[in-house]
Amino acid sequence: MIAPLTPLDWKRRAVKYYPEKTAIIDEGKTFTYREFGKRSDQLAAALQNAGIKERDHVAVMLPNTHYMLESFYGIGQLGAVMVPLNYRLAAKDLAYIINHSDAKTLIVDAEFSNLIEDVRHELSIDKYIVVEVDGHESGLGGVSYEAFIGAVPEDAEAPAVEIDENQLLTLNYTSGTTSKPKGVMLTHRSNYLNAANFLYHLNITHDDVYLHTLPMFHANGWGGIWAITAAGATHVCLRKVDPVQILELFEKYKISVLCGAPTVINMLVNEPKAKEINITTSPRMATAGAPPAAALIAKAQNILGLNIMHVYGLTETSPFILYCEWKREFDSKSPEEQSAIKARQGIELAFNGETKVVSQEDGREVEWNGKELGEIITRGNVVMAGYYKNPEKTAEAIKDSWFYTGDLAVTHPDGFVEIQDRIKDMIISGGENISSTEIEGVLYKHPDVMEVAVIAVPDEKWGEVPKAIIVLHPGAEVTEQDIIDYTRANMAHFKAPKSIDFVEALPKTATGKLQKFRLREMYWGGPKKVN
Repeated sequence: MIAPLTPLDWKRRAVKYYPEKTAIIDEGKTFTYREFGKRSDQLAAALQNAGIKERDHVAVMLPNTHYMLESFYGIGQLGAVMVPLNYRLAAKDLAYIINHSDAKTLIVDAEFSNLIEDVRHELSIDKYIVVEVDGHESGLGGVSYEAFIGAVPEDAEAPAVEIDENQLLTLNYTSGTTSKPKGVMLTHRSNYLNAANFLYHLNITHDDVYLHTLPMFHANGWGGIWAITAAGATHVCLRKVDPVQILELFEKYKISVLCGAPTVINMLVNEPKAKEINITTSPRMATAGAPPAAALIAKAQNILGLNIMHVYGLTETSPFILYCEWKREFDSKSPEEQSAIKARQGIELAFNGETKVVSQEDGREVEWNGKELGEIITRGNVVMAGYYKNPEKTAEAIKDSWFYTGDLAVTHPDGFVEIQDRIKDMIISGGENISSTEIEGVLYKHPDVMEVAVIAVPDEKWGEVPKAIIVLHPGAEVTEQDIIDYTRANMAHFKAPKSIDFVEALPKTATGKLQKFRLREMYWGGPKKVN
C-alpha cells in the first residue's frame, strides 16, 4: 500500500508521540502538541460545517501566530486549499488575489482587516472569520475565530478525507512587482519534499526551538511550518520583525534555528543591543531571498555567533532548490574565505530534483569554471504545478519540463552555483556585463555602509551604468566621491558605480527582499526593459 506524501501527516505523528511537548509559544500563550492538534481539528470541522468542501479555497491573512499554524493544518486536513495572503500588499492587490484565487472564505487578523474593509464591495466572498486582537476593532462583521472553532467540541475528530498527494495544498501568490500577482500552485507532494529538505539540510531535531522570523505566508515559511512539527520541535511565533525582541527571544527561549532574508541579518547585526547581549545557543540561521554579501555573513558570525546557512529557491519551487553545503575541508580556510563560500547558493538538495546552469545562447550546461554565465533552471519534485488560471505564464516559465528561474549564475569547479544577478538586474554597460550583487558585496565591506542596492541607470555614452543607493550607519560622514574611490580601489574600474545616492531606507518586501524595481522606476521613469 502506498500512502500519499503530505506534510499533514506529521501533525498526526507529533500528537501521537509528543502530546505533552510544547508545540507553540505565542507571546503569553503556549500549546502542547495535543492542544495544537485539537484546535486544528476543530478548525477543519468548523469549516466543513460552514460549507467548505474538499478542494475549495480558503484565504488567510494572518501574521506569524498560532492561528496561522492552525490554519495551515486545519484547512489542509479538510482537503481544501489554503491561500496565504501578504498583509503588506496594497488593498487593490489583495482584492485581485482574493477574487482570482476563487477563495470562498477569509480568515483575517483584526489588525489588518481595514485593508479588506476598503475593498469589501469588490470581493466575491461574504464569509469572514476574524481573529480578535487587543486594541484593534474590525468592521468586517463575520464571526470571531474562537467562537467559530468553539462551536465544535474539543474531542471532535477532523473530517476524514482521502488526500491525493498531487492535489493542491496551498496557492501562494507572487509579489507581482512588474505585473499582476501570479498564483503558484503547490501540491501536498511538493510541500512534503521541500519540508523534508528543510528537515535534513537544516539539521532539524526534536530539541530544536524555531523562531518564526520569516513570514509564514511567504512560500509557507519556506517549509518550516511543516518541518518543525515533523520533528516534534517547538515553534516560537513572532508577530512582527523587531530586532530587539528577536535578540531577547534568543536567550529567553534558547532559540536554536531561524530563517530570514539578508536584510533581517543586517537589522540584527546593526542593532546596538547586539553588542551587549550574550547569545549562548549559536543559532543556525538559513538565509535566502537575495545573495548575502560575504561581509554581512562574517558580521553575523562574529557579532552574534550565528551559524549562517545559505539556501536558494523561489516560491515556484516550494521554495528550496540549492543549499551551500559545508564541508570539513572548509574549516581550515580563513574567515574571509569561509564567508565567501557561504555566500554561494551551492548544490542540489537531497529531495528536490535536478538543478543546473545553462547557456542562454544554446541551452547547454555552462562550464564548471566559475566564469561562464548562464541561467539557473530546475526540474523535479518541488516545482509548482503551474500558475493558477494562467497557462500562458506557465508555458513561459516551464519549458520541456524545466523551470527557468530568471537568475544568472556561474558554476564553480566543485559544482557550487553562485548567482551573479537576476536577469533584469544585470547591468550591461558599453557591452560589458556588470553584476549588481558583486558591487554590493564590495560596498558591504565599507565600515560606513549599513545597506546598499545597486541598479543600472541611463547613460548617454554607455547606455547604462551602475548606481549605488546607500543607507549609512548613524553618524557616518562619507561623501559620494569617497564611496566611488573605495569601489574603484577594490574592483575593476569599469564596474564601479558612477554615482551614489544616500537615503534613509531602501524599499523592501514583507520578507525583507530589496525591491529594486521601485528604485529603477525613479531613474528610468518606469520599469527597465530587459532584452
